[in-house]
Amino acid sequence: MTAPDYGRSFAHWRGAAAEDWQGYTHHPFVEGLRDGTLPRRCFVSYLIQDYVFLVHFARAWSMAVVKSETLEEMKTCATTVDALVNHEMALHIRTCAAAGINEAALFNAIEAPANVAYTRYVLDAGMQGDFLDLMAALLPCVMGYAEIGQRLARTRSADTPYAEWIDTYADPEYQGMCQTVGAMVDQAVARRIGDLEQAPRRDTLQKRFATATRLEIGFWQMGLDLP
Repeated sequence: MTAPDYGRSFAHWRGAAAEDWQGYTHHPFVEGLRDGTLPRRCFVSYLIQDYVFLVHFARAWSMAVVKSETLEEMKTCATTVDALVNHEMALHIRTCAAAGINEAALFNAIEAPANVAYTRYVLDAGMQGDFLDLMAALLPCVMGYAEIGQRLARTRSADTPYAEWIDTYADPEYQGMCQTVGAMVDQAVARRIGDLEQAPRRDTLQKRFATATRLEIGFWQMGLDLP
């Protein structure tokens, strides 16, 4: 399968973290979504944690607005916050409501350690670093879900009960957002450090991306391990 085109910077980071990326995008949790074998209790437990994750993720993208240097960066990051808060989280609210869990309970859910580790890492990347540090920590989630959604939409079992989840991330609107974000990151890299492959900060940014990718693996595993 040819990797989706979400920009040069993402492709560089993804390629350099190939083993971890494979472990993330083909995790047993993901394959359970594809073929429908994932236990429903695991999916609901994951969605509860992912709702809390998205709350912190929206805060991180809001931080990106603050760290933006151009109006275009501000607009793209603000649009992403809107997509997270007003659209992506709606899937979690609907699915959990059907399981008897309302939005207030979701917002106040106790965070699993894997959730704390991942969300605070991303927020810390933004607090310690600049716009590019934050983008390198954010992109594995944004682009990874788009890549997973696109692959699963082509290969899923016809009777998987997780079609809505898959369709959310395979949706052209979500895919388009990822392409827009990827183009913004390419422009941000060129503006701030020039050639990514030759820049002195290359290794630091790669480590940010790779660490976030490994934390994504831990997040899927959390979904399998939660009671």
